[in-house]
Amino acid sequence: MSSTYDVVVIGAGIVGTACALECANRGLKTAVVERDIIGGGATAAGMGHIVVMDDSPAQFALTRYSQMLWAELSEVLPAEVEYDACGTLWIARDDEEMVLVRRKRASYLAVGVRAEILDAKALAEAEPNLVQPLAGALLVPSDAVLYPPCAAGYLMREAMNWEVAFYSGRTVTQAGTGRVALDDGTELHAGHIVNACGADSPDLGGDLPIRKRKGHLVITERYPGFIHHQMVELGYLKSAHSTQADSVAFNVQPRKTGQVLIGSSRQFDVEDSGVNHGLLEDMVERAVSYLPGLSSLSAIRVWSGFRAATPDKLPLIGPSSHDPTVFLATGHEGLGITTSLATARLLADELMGCDSQIPIEPYLPERFAKSYQYA
Repeated sequence: MSSTYDVVVIGAGIVGTACALECANRGLKTAVVERDIIGGGATAAGMGHIVVMDDSPAQFALTRYSQMLWAELSEVLPAEVEYDACGTLWIARDDEEMVLVRRKRASYLAVGVRAEILDAKALAEAEPNLVQPLAGALLVPSDAVLYPPCAAGYLMREAMNWEVAFYSGRTVTQAGTGRVALDDGTELHAGHIVNACGADSPDLGGDLPIRKRKGHLVITERYPGFIHHQMVELGYLKSAHSTQADSVAFNVQPRKTGQVLIGSSRQFDVEDSGVNHGLLEDMVERAVSYLPGLSSLSAIRVWSGFRAATPDKLPLIGPSSHDPTVFLATGHEGLGITTSLATARLLADELMGCDSQIPIEPYLPERFAKSYQYA
């Protein structure tokens, strides 16, 4: 069997479903291929933090753009997506980290992102279960959280309302030169093929500069009011930048269900999807060092997943350097949930030859056309 489309998206995680919906909205005849389930893979293993990050100007631009798109979309998201504009608290343990708080606030304000400094007393009032004393925090009120699998499901349903074809439970055996072959013998032909397979993107070829980065999550029973904001230690930024050693950092999230989601850990070049109990113990201990009361809460589930990391910590968005029919929407590492909507906008703009709201150049795959290495 053979079918022809304008665009075939491979992968129905949150990035792939966002791309499919955006392409359909632009009038492109679109199909999606997914070997497992909608919102599986890294989407199901993500915390769902919609966060502005300022590691680089390009990261700032992409995360801010996407955060604004999520805020617009939040007005129509169904309750199951659990969108919650709870804000982020970047926690400072000491005066040295408060210097980083002030610096971070200045960079946010410079691009129009509201941010306010909480001193030790204000932080204790905002989150009474935090350990005392802490120096303070930066509050970014516009950040939010959501439940990623249901968000991807919503985007896919909306895409199918635009008559996007969905090939479920099908594995891609070959993709390139305008052709996608599936394991049941189906052939899909398209002028544009979008590789949105996350950590598995290199399996489709093209020598992509992507490495798997494993992470763990823990979720508790329901304890309404235990925390009120997404909370992240400022040391998380250093941990997230490490590309060699295993690392953990304090990163917890309130869920609308009253549950507490606990992260985060990072491991490079690990293929085993099983739980690393030693690293998990370190991660939980780190969380308890900030929130001592966590030790008395009951956990109901532990799981892991793989992020798709690039050497410069920016995603690959745009045409492949190896095949003009293949476009990439991958390599988002831990920011795929946040940046999915902006990725879809940039990708569709590129496909349609339209100007984008932010420059696409920092994310184009061609930046790695010659060589790449991890810092």
